[in-house]
Amino acid sequence: MILAGDIGGTKTVLALFKSEGNELLCAQKQTYRCAEFQSFSQILTRFLQDISQPLVSAACLGVAGPIVNGDCYATNLKWNITCHEISNILATTNVCLINDLEAAALGVVSLPEDSFIELNPDAEQVQGHVAVLAAGTGLGEAIMCWDGQNFHPIATEGGHTDFAPNNEQELALLNFLRLKHPEHVSYERVVSGEGLQNIYQFLKQSGFVTSQQIEDALRAGDPSAVIGEAGVSGSDALCQEALAVFCRIYGAEAGNLALKCLPYGGIYLAGGIAPKILSMLQKDYFMQSFLNKGRYHDILKKMPVRVCLNQEAGLIGAYEKALGMFGPD
Repeated sequence: MILAGDIGGTKTVLALFKSEGNELLCAQKQTYRCAEFQSFSQILTRFLQDISQPLVSAACLGVAGPIVNGDCYATNLKWNITCHEISNILATTNVCLINDLEAAALGVVSLPEDSFIELNPDAEQVQGHVAVLAAGTGLGEAIMCWDGQNFHPIATEGGHTDFAPNNEQELALLNFLRLKHPEHVSYERVVSGEGLQNIYQFLKQSGFVTSQQIEDALRAGDPSAVIGEAGVSGSDALCQEALAVFCRIYGAEAGNLALKCLPYGGIYLAGGIAPKILSMLQKDYFMQSFLNKGRYHDILKKMPVRVCLNQEAGLIGAYEKALGMFGPD
């Protein structure tokens, strides 16, 4: 069997896949909270204990961080993850690590059409490059280059580029974030779970009326989930405005990436946040910012912009990578 993994900043998902004919079957799948473990090796060891089939022929793991010489220092986890250590645990040399957005991008181009919701009513579907952004614990970005016959993934760390304000409110947000991060304010500080919390706190100190109920919920649960749910439902004005700002900036950065690689094949929003805030993304906030690129408005206007509803795109992409490198299970 082939082990596929999606190692994010908050959770790690590991799954064993096998193929039967043209059908991909998941034999085992487990999810682990990263904060409960000191290293990925501990998670992998636990996984092998948890499953009934420990024999693995090959493994590919998507990791939220840059891959250097085949290994990874996970950005938001402070973990060193190496192929050598994983190979020792699995007793196979058929192991590779790839960036999590490379895995997600490979998965996205493998998924059926019903896995996506189109945000751009003027989209024209053509073959070409594809770009993927994924807001979750962090902000990941990747590109799939089309050579006329095949896609070739390019991992990036584009989420760590400089946050560029587009209006006075966003300029004030940047100055607010500079107090917390004087050395560098990236898009990830705004377009992520942490980013949504940052926007909420900025608006709170800007004079928006706070709700005691929301404040209590923020202390008791996952703050980004609380803000997102209240923003989508419209039950709290501050949370709704925070989510609107989030969507505007997400759209602007999606447009930035589109200008850098001209993905006529489409921009895809993967990750955990986009499906949860789909109704807000379907409003004007995202697409207006995406298209607000001056002379290049008309070029972007025809590009598909789609939300990926399948939360296992990264796992599927990791499996596809292992299959291509090491052959079938």
